[in-house]
Amino acid sequence: MTSGPLQGIRVIDLTAMVMGPYCTQIMADMGADVIKVETPAGDNTRYISVGPAPGMSGVFVNVNRGKRSVVLDLRSEQGKADLRALIADADVFIHSMRAKAITKLGFGYDDVAAINPGIVYTNCYGYGRRGPDADRPAYDDTIQAECGLPAVQ
Repeated sequence: MTSGPLQGIRVIDLTAMVMGPYCTQIMADMGADVIKVETPAGDNTRYISVGPAPGMSGVFVNVNRGKRSVVLDLRSEQGKADLRALIADADVFIHSMRAKAITKLGFGYDDVAAINPGIVYTNCYGYGRRGPDADRPAYDDTIQAECGLPAVQ
């Protein structure tokens, strides 16, 4: 953790891959206390490429630098209780799950606001919250292909 304009702000980071972790990495660089929540299997970017140690790819290390981390199994009641405790003491909650999935887990906006009414709740949706693709999973390669980027490279 460093000093900066976000010093004193606690962020609960329930994001995966690159978009969300990059956002929270910038927050950590600006002084926020970012707590990354991972599944027992770990973030997928841990295994994208070779790194200095198993499960520590360059991508993972870069977008998660300056953060603390915790492993929680959100399929278990204990994991959910532990996440609720983290949320109760946080300023920001950010996730990259589809709306239906996060709500099914019990961490939609209304659920989180009931735990901590002053929290800033935000998310990273690949296709936005509305429209025909709102509940589709989104990955960078898929979005690049859909927008025609490969044709201009």
